[in-house]
Amino acid sequence: MTSTASPVFSLTTRVAATRDQVSCQIDREAVILNLKDSVYYGLNEAGARVWTLVQERSHTVAELVAMIAGEFAVSPEECADDVCALLAQFHAAGLLEVLGEGAG
Repeated sequence: MTSTASPVFSLTTRVAATRDQVSCQIDREAVILNLKDSVYYGLNEAGARVWTLVQERSHTVAELVAMIAGEFAVSPEECADDVCALLAQFHAAGLLEVLGEGAG
């Protein structure tokens, strides 16, 4: 990544986990190690689910929101706010790539 500034995520923003990390599931939570700066991050159940999804393949924010809102019984609006905030944190930590807008 060339910039540490967090982008503004729209529902069509496509994201994926970077390769510069390793992670593991512990119970329903997750731990991520950023290989560039050796910093560990801990995620609760919902955060771990988002992380699992962005590791599997690239997704749009809308896809992530739909899956998380359905699994955690939260309104799409609240879920979108929370997912975008989490993605911004991932991006700022160097754990997430923004691949552009829309399908791709």
